[in-house]
Amino acid sequence: MSLTFESLRRAVLPAGGMAPERSDRDGATALRTRIVSIDLVRGLVMVLMALDHTRDFFAAGAFNPREVTEPALFLTRWITHFCAPTFIFLAGISAYLYAAQGRSTGAVSRFLLTRGAWLVLIEFTVVRLGWTFSLRFNPLVMQVIFAIGVSMMALAALVYLPRWAIAATGIVMIAGHNLLDAIKAEQLGPAAPIWNVLHQPGLLTLSPDLTLFVLYPLIPWIGVMAAGYALGPVFGLDHATRRRWLVALGAAVTAGFVILRASNLYGDGAPWTAYDGVVATMLSFINCEKYPPSLLYLAMTIGPALLLLAAFENARGRLADCIAIFGSVPLFYYVAHLFLLHALAVAFAWATIGDTAWLFGSLAAGKPAGYGLGLAGVYAVWLAVVIALFPLCGAFAAIKRRGRAWWWSYL
Repeated sequence: MSLTFESLRRAVLPAGGMAPERSDRDGATALRTRIVSIDLVRGLVMVLMALDHTRDFFAAGAFNPREVTEPALFLTRWITHFCAPTFIFLAGISAYLYAAQGRSTGAVSRFLLTRGAWLVLIEFTVVRLGWTFSLRFNPLVMQVIFAIGVSMMALAALVYLPRWAIAATGIVMIAGHNLLDAIKAEQLGPAAPIWNVLHQPGLLTLSPDLTLFVLYPLIPWIGVMAAGYALGPVFGLDHATRRRWLVALGAAVTAGFVILRASNLYGDGAPWTAYDGVVATMLSFINCEKYPPSLLYLAMTIGPALLLLAAFENARGRLADCIAIFGSVPLFYYVAHLFLLHALAVAFAWATIGDTAWLFGSLAAGKPAGYGLGLAGVYAVWLAVVIALFPLCGAFAAIKRRGRAWWWSYL
């Protein structure tokens, strides 16, 4: 069956009462907004994210390896590129599903604003402590939780716009922000810090004793969340129609990436290069910029994520259920995995090189000589951490399901 005008109309208009599933509770009909495919894809990228952070803490090399002549290390880093774009895109979809439960636009906006502010606070306190094991609040780093929080706060304003306007905003931010690459912060004088926060990563001096490192500039990430929110009505369609939409969109975005990347015309600051070896050439082709995420980086990751959402529509079984557990409690998992990985790194450093001082504070200075595991060791620690976190996440998910207080939605 082909995509029809009626399915298109239903997908782009507010879904109102069209929800993915419904169940009766206390004699009333309540919307069920937990969709298995969303939790499953989100859980999968959360598991992959732990691989990246395991490499950060335990590998001997740099924090962002992109050398195409080292395929195993490159791909270990590259596969985790799917994490941030997919998670933020799904956060936008989840925001729509939250709104589709019959809440007013004002209530949705207030929730997004307050939860976004809460995540910003979490980034600079709990998450920062997990990364540094230090109570000194210098430097501060704008990482993914900060980007999610501010994107939610921006979406709190965007929800008052028509759906098409939200979609247009997201697409323009994603597709057009590379047009701004020629503008450099140093050209803007006193406005330079604003440009760093919006588009160009950099280190800002806020005071003699406080610096802020902008790792996740905001413009493209706000666009990703807005695009996810605009796609939300598709998840109010029946399973078959929703799957066709996701396959069509995912294939189109992925094909767009391949065609535009092959042209080397636009979409990423670093063109791909033909090497003597096929593998190095292929890795160069997919070696797209994350800081800030280029158009091609986002197309390369979000396109396959849409296809995964379609593929997981009917996913069932013990493995799927286990992965979905992680996706149902992402903030808890994120915080817990940071503290566990960091604590294990301290123990490993003490046992192997007898020096742990560098693990208490910013890790930007690099790792001492003689420290680190090979990739096989990194993968072993990663699997052990994921397995160790599963019962904790399962227990927290069960507690959260039983929770009825308003503040559970912030966790």
